[in-house]
Amino acid sequence: MSERHLPHWPPGLPEHLTLPETNVWFNAEVSAARFPNKPYIVFYDTPITFREFKDETERLAGHLQQVCGVKAGDRVLLYMQNSPQWMLAYYGILRANAVVVPVNPMNRTAELVHYVHDTGATTAIVPQDLFGEIEPLMGDGPEQGLKHLLVAAYSDYVKRPTDLPLPDFVRAARLPLTRPGVVLWSDALAANQRPGPLTAGPDDLCVMPYTSGTTGNPKGCAHTHRSVMSTLVGGLQWFNRAQDTTYLSVLPFFHVTGMAGGLNGPLFSGGTVVVLPRWDRVAAARLIERYQVSSWQVISTMMIDFLSNDDVLPYDISSLNGIRGGGAAMPEAIAARLKERTGLMYVEGYGMSETMAATHINPPHRPKPQCLGIPVFDVDARVVDPATMKELGVGEIGEIVVHGPQVMQGYWNNPEATKAAFVEIDGKRFLRTGDLAQVDEDGYFFMVDRLKRMINASGFKVWPAEVEGLMYRHPAIQEVCVIAASDVKRGETVKALVVLRPSFAGQVSEQDIITWAHDHMAVYKSPRIVEFVASLPKSGSGKVMWRELQDQEAKRPG
Repeated sequence: MSERHLPHWPPGLPEHLTLPETNVWFNAEVSAARFPNKPYIVFYDTPITFREFKDETERLAGHLQQVCGVKAGDRVLLYMQNSPQWMLAYYGILRANAVVVPVNPMNRTAELVHYVHDTGATTAIVPQDLFGEIEPLMGDGPEQGLKHLLVAAYSDYVKRPTDLPLPDFVRAARLPLTRPGVVLWSDALAANQRPGPLTAGPDDLCVMPYTSGTTGNPKGCAHTHRSVMSTLVGGLQWFNRAQDTTYLSVLPFFHVTGMAGGLNGPLFSGGTVVVLPRWDRVAAARLIERYQVSSWQVISTMMIDFLSNDDVLPYDISSLNGIRGGGAAMPEAIAARLKERTGLMYVEGYGMSETMAATHINPPHRPKPQCLGIPVFDVDARVVDPATMKELGVGEIGEIVVHGPQVMQGYWNNPEATKAAFVEIDGKRFLRTGDLAQVDEDGYFFMVDRLKRMINASGFKVWPAEVEGLMYRHPAIQEVCVIAASDVKRGETVKALVVLRPSFAGQVSEQDIITWAHDHMAVYKSPRIVEFVASLPKSGSGKVMWRELQDQEAKRPG
């Protein structure tokens, strides 16, 4: 393992992090004892204190155990938008000694079948607006398996007047849903059932996020309480966050970045979380001003939207003292706009569902732009030749492999995929990330691209992420995704799907972008084809779904 990064380690922090050997739910008990009357959650101006949070998680756990028959180690599906109920359900499942299976709320019935069958879950916690998607999975049929549904109405937690715009699914009143096996959230709490002893320990399963996968069905990443604790405590230490930090949580909780930094970390420290169920740039700006938000996790697509529209300019966001994120590199031009508006550098990090969020983060005192950062506490990360697993030198492109306390145990119920995901190097078990990167002379890691996302144009290797980063320098481009297009002469050529900033609509042509790109990058990587589109498809976690666009291109005639 290289130590080039150690001279740039955050000042005052040790390189090793001693992790608590406790169940993650125990963090709720500790914070409730320390800060009983302090708000943990603020949801459209309605606060929920730490004491209230702990009490309700215990009542939910009692319902899961006594009504749903949930036993230690059972998997429970959690399928809803960011909300107090999502947070309470997560910790209620843990208090029942069970395993959280977070599910993207964009999934529909046909997709949910896999989660039910793969996990063996018989209980799910859902919102009333998605009840119709999951209700068909109740029963003993071949595409069923669920026995119990706990159904929540988001409006139950909007208890105070608010001038914030409520989405329709939040405003909707509680519905009287009735059928065997279905219990309303409000009724479960009112029953005031209490759970048995907390028995799950640090090496028991805690949460099982599913990867999107490149092919086939999604795979469950089996994480213990220890691996979950690693990233939630590590993030707090890295960014020096304490109990009086206020967070804006708009990244989806079902994704590990939002889960670790916007849910689990603040509960451990005693911070306050201002929750948005769905991205809304004006609501985000108003909440930052109103609650003096100091920490904001955000991905590049959200920040592009936030800084590309003037309707957020009237709001005071000067309380922010840290803006961070990951998932995709922040375009240089957008980072520059952020610095101009706030005086803050965007601090990027890198992680996966398989690592319960970050394995790499930029040092806050010395971040580098469009950079994954350096390996965090107790992480051995290397760039290796994908064929030989030999570690490569400075500037050489290879696959990132990681060994650390946040790495999953393996893929649930999938030994073949688990075997393929890991490799032994120097007696250590390393996770193969499938991401291509290079390390600079300071030990900082820079993404090149996914191992399988490469364009081979006349023998030249083109990395789409690099081309996208260059194209963001054009003032008319709001969003861009680069894919491969078939070319008779070159085999493959570079195609860019571009969303224009509204003020440039009709002012520039696709050929204008092609000409500009040809003048600003090497000819072999410059897009030969540009197509204007109204929007780019995004996953529930906000990432551009380049594979979907690539698949659509491959199906085009000719």
